[in-house]
Amino acid sequence: MTDLAQVSVPTAPPVASPGGPALVVDGLSVTFSGRGRQVRAVREVSFTLARGECLAIVGESGSGKSVTARTLVGLAGEHARVSARRLSFDGQDLLGMREPAWRRLRGRQVGLVLQDALVSLDPLRTAGAEIAEPLRTHRVVPRAELYDRVVRLLTDVGVPEPEQRAEQYPHQLSGGLRQRALIASALAAGPELLIADEPTTALDVTVQAQVLGLLRELAADGMSVLLISHDLAVVAGQADRIIVMYAGLVVEQGPARTVLTEPRHPYTQALLAAVPALHAKGTRLSVPTAERPTAERPAAAGGCPYAARCPRGDDRCRAELPPAPVAQHADEHQVLCWHPGPATEVATGQPRPRAAQNPTVGPAVLAVPCEPAEADAVPLIEVAAVHKRYRTPDGGWRHAVRDVSLELFAGQTLGVVGESGSGKTTVARIVLGAIEPDEGAVRFAGEPWSGLPERERRARRLRLQAIHQDPLGSFDPRFNTERIIGEALGMAGVPRGRARRDRVVDLLDRVGLGAELLRRRPLELSGGQRQRVAIARALAPNPAVLVCDEPVSALDVSVQAQILDLLADLRRDLGVAMLFISHDLGVIHHTSDRMVVMKDGRVVESGDVEELFRDPRQDYTRALLAAVPRTDRP
Repeated sequence: MTDLAQVSVPTAPPVASPGGPALVVDGLSVTFSGRGRQVRAVREVSFTLARGECLAIVGESGSGKSVTARTLVGLAGEHARVSARRLSFDGQDLLGMREPAWRRLRGRQVGLVLQDALVSLDPLRTAGAEIAEPLRTHRVVPRAELYDRVVRLLTDVGVPEPEQRAEQYPHQLSGGLRQRALIASALAAGPELLIADEPTTALDVTVQAQVLGLLRELAADGMSVLLISHDLAVVAGQADRIIVMYAGLVVEQGPARTVLTEPRHPYTQALLAAVPALHAKGTRLSVPTAERPTAERPAAAGGCPYAARCPRGDDRCRAELPPAPVAQHADEHQVLCWHPGPATEVATGQPRPRAAQNPTVGPAVLAVPCEPAEADAVPLIEVAAVHKRYRTPDGGWRHAVRDVSLELFAGQTLGVVGESGSGKTTVARIVLGAIEPDEGAVRFAGEPWSGLPERERRARRLRLQAIHQDPLGSFDPRFNTERIIGEALGMAGVPRGRARRDRVVDLLDRVGLGAELLRRRPLELSGGQRQRVAIARALAPNPAVLVCDEPVSALDVSVQAQILDLLADLRRDLGVAMLFISHDLGVIHHTSDRMVVMKDGRVVESGDVEELFRDPRQDYTRALLAAVPRTDRP
């Protein structure tokens, strides 16, 4: 066995620029201690960031990318032990820096933008007050000029009606406006480095494009940008260089174009394979691998942490890490792998033909056949001219849904796409019978559904199930997995005891989980495991229709790929119809036969998904398609 401390590790490469790099990270390690154990979150990470450069760190949850970012601004946490050969910014030694010095650095020299603006912004302060705080703290402008500077900052980040938005609280702003306000706050004191940690996750594709465009402009103006993401396609148009992290290690790094078009590490290849927008419809996105290491099946100590999931992993991989490459310059392509190879070998370890859609990855295509509906077929779900409106605080009305009609037939998937506030989720709630339309009607399997007393719908409700975006919010945190699924089986008439437990195990197996999870509560499951449990619960009553409301938008791209493949398998094996709601057109194209595009509560375009992607008729649909992230950078 080879301990990590005994293997060679990469060192920060020399940089030729006369002024030197803005940020130097050499051999950074972060270890957390608690409850009698230690977690090595970051292990011997090295990189440099030049002035005016955008460097992206990519990896799934738990890879160490956010810990790395927080460590650079002194926010690793009180239980963290930080070590490095060198850690400096603009010539300042960050190792051993005390909190007063960190406070002077944060905001003034380094800005930090976090993922969830609603959590990051103070709910009791207006957006203007939030942006004014760093201006006051660092005494950037006189008090009399604060308001004008706040308005100018909001204007600079593309916020419309900045005077009005400055007076609004976070909950009164859309997701995109909140994120822009957070960026304005981070930029207020004129920092030289901006660290953006997952700034676009779960944002609409158009808002995501706007935020990424803003970051691109900042880098072009000379600011150094460190962009953290789990999605290689998102950073493709931004980054000059890309670092790929897994289990605290840098497994691959190099120029963005090289990493995206010539990935050498199997993990990087798997991340690219998981992006729906890059592949033909019906392509299997998740790469077949061994099981992910767990508490019951830990990875071998001292070996490559990806070996248990890697199709090329062998005894040598499991026993020791490969020697790290010695960097000679910042643009060098480096890979930490015993068996680096072209992406054609990622699925089986043997060369195979590449997919026509993407020269980088070639996962197997498992088309999900869908027979066209017969002319006289009765739709399972029929929504006819429904309207829904709500009272606003000032006594007026807000129209959430206006004259929406759609049909979903047996065995088909209908995608519903649009930005936040377009009415997608309201339509889903009307279909589920959670709320009633003000006008119009919904029919289920040819019979009336909306407007009926609940006692008349209860017997049929089991045939219509939902999968939500946040399963953690829809589970009782006190229940274990067996009880969560068992409760749904009880509603379907499965008696308690051995029969119900066996059925729970069967459902877990159906969604790719084992019986060892039966006793675990929601907080003891990963995000992907929770979503699989949610799917198992929805399948318990043998539904005819699944209403999937943003079921993958908050998941890592690799976990998203697994869930999308699972839903495709279930549709093929069980014939279940799906109403699939998403703001991501790449996901909609991958999953759906037909699609509906919504804006401001109305359906602006609908039809066959291939036809709409090939020849969209509406400007709004074209704008959505243009905003889909791709790795084929110009």
